[in-house]
Amino acid sequence: MTEKITVQSPMPGVFYRRPDPDEELFATEGDSVEEGDVIGLVGVMKNFHDITAEQPGTIAQFFVDNEAEVDAGEDLVEIEISE
Repeated sequence: MTEKITVQSPMPGVFYRRPDPDEELFATEGDSVEEGDVIGLVGVMKNFHDITAEQPGTIAQFFVDNEAEVDAGEDLVEIEISE
């Protein structure tokens, strides 16, 4: 059985999947990530906080769309853990 973890928003704000509107996405479903890789941002009043992979693995799915409003503790991304 594959172990999965869910990365949650640490605060309310707007979730961004790319560093700038005309740049590539940080990560997409199926991408491999290492612990500490930036997979999104949460923006609050022009301050941006990195959302990082907590463990190495593969992005299974994003639960929210780019530029969606999120609440603290809301599920953002599911990662299948590498063994």
